[in-house]
Amino acid sequence: MNKCEELLLIENLSVSYGSIKAVKNVNLKVNRGETVALIGSNGAGKSTLLKAILNIQHPAGKVIFKGKNITSKTTDKIVASGISLIPEGHINFNSMSVYENLLLGSYHNKGGKQVNISKIFSYFPVLEARKEQIAGTLSGGEQQMLSIGRSLLAEPDLILIDEPSLGLAPKIVKKIFSLLSTLNQQGYTILLSEQNVSKSLEVADRGYVIDTGQVVLEGRAEELKNNERVREAYLGYSM
Repeated sequence: MNKCEELLLIENLSVSYGSIKAVKNVNLKVNRGETVALIGSNGAGKSTLLKAILNIQHPAGKVIFKGKNITSKTTDKIVASGISLIPEGHINFNSMSVYENLLLGSYHNKGGKQVNISKIFSYFPVLEARKEQIAGTLSGGEQQMLSIGRSLLAEPDLILIDEPSLGLAPKIVKKIFSLLSTLNQQGYTILLSEQNVSKSLEVADRGYVIDTGQVVLEGRAEELKNNERVREAYLGYSM
């Protein structure tokens, strides 16, 4: 796969909440087939940036997806164009069954639903075992698996995933990041927002460090892992 083909381009993106500028003139790109990490502390603006891509938060600047300006398009049309968001907090339709949640994820998928649901069950066998169970009764880790599975069923060109490790046990976190690596190897393009910098940089090709709404550093994942500033601020040690 050619990882030089630009899939997402963000130019001078800003988002304000009243007089507060949560995202400030951000420029970044995601090439097809890459995993790109947005790293930074809680409140740095990472989640707001993901929401701005989908126009959930209305941005100033430009969002270019597959060569087209989607900045002012409605969220449903942006999703239909091939972008899927896995939100922070593994949000599901808690009164519906696991299987019904997955079917909802197929809404924008023009392929075979059953085949793709079988694929999700191969990633997460526990979901198949609990497919008739009400989603709200699943554990936190299982709900995150369901949220990821529902997103994948749309067969998106770009997956936005926000804080996938939040509130989960280390064993589940390891499984989630292993899956993200597998999905990327299978051709999915991922833009990952995550406070767990070490895990993010393990699976990412490149990364952007976000601080107070601004990109303060960018580079290859290996470069960022070895950067003294990143080590001290986010990994807890220095050379």
